[in-house]
Amino acid sequence: MRRGSRNFNTAETIAQTGAVGHLSPPATTTIRMAAANLRSRKSIWRRLWRLTWKLALAWIALTWLLVLLLRFVPPPTSAFMLERSFAAWRNDERSYATHYRWAPAASVSPQLPIALIAGEDQKFPLHHGFDVQAIADALDEADEGERLRGASTISQQTAKNLFLWGGRSFVRKGLEAYFTVLLEVTWPKRRILEVYTNIAEFGDGIYGADAAAREFFRKAPAQLTAHESALLGAVLPNPRKLRVDRPSAYVLHHADWIERQVRQLGGVSYLPK
Repeated sequence: MRRGSRNFNTAETIAQTGAVGHLSPPATTTIRMAAANLRSRKSIWRRLWRLTWKLALAWIALTWLLVLLLRFVPPPTSAFMLERSFAAWRNDERSYATHYRWAPAASVSPQLPIALIAGEDQKFPLHHGFDVQAIADALDEADEGERLRGASTISQQTAKNLFLWGGRSFVRKGLEAYFTVLLEVTWPKRRILEVYTNIAEFGDGIYGADAAAREFFRKAPAQLTAHESALLGAVLPNPRKLRVDRPSAYVLHHADWIERQVRQLGGVSYLPK
């Protein structure tokens, strides 16, 4: 062990200085080879380290530029829309169609975004992307044996729907947190809410305020009433099973609760400026 250690230290010294000294030819050859191998290994690790940093910086730059672009440009689609379209194609659902048309915030009744805040994320104007108290409460309930419930904010749901995929995994949650930070840093709150109002799924293939208003109520999104907006907000926990056009007792009860919450929050004056 001592001899191997001495050889390694000698090789490392030679790798750093290039000096061999007064060694016999066989020993010199062996140590030179060890030094060359050591330099090669160190060079490979340095290259891998530099490549990793370059890829990480490129990822951050590209994703941030995409988020910055979407602050000003309406999203042409979303990851959730693409995922659902692919599932329909794979399962040969020929009747499926994606209904989506961008509607600027000015052309949507303010009753809808305030209903979404009341039903989904009442601290939305106040937090910075994450509701820490809601997350802590959900974890406490899970520790007590209850099913782990979601504690996602509107910012998190916007990040997930726009850029990621469905399902639960640590990778997706980590990416969701990353994109949530990007959105909160790059977009004002009113832009996050505007995009969420446009890409939220209100029925199977029905995305956004414009498609939902026209599909379920045969009217423009600017004409949505407080009750209609509450019905749309009430189906968001599971829009492919809960129905706006044929609301169950649960949906009606949840819509009534949303309307009460809207009044308690102060109505549309609670919307972010």
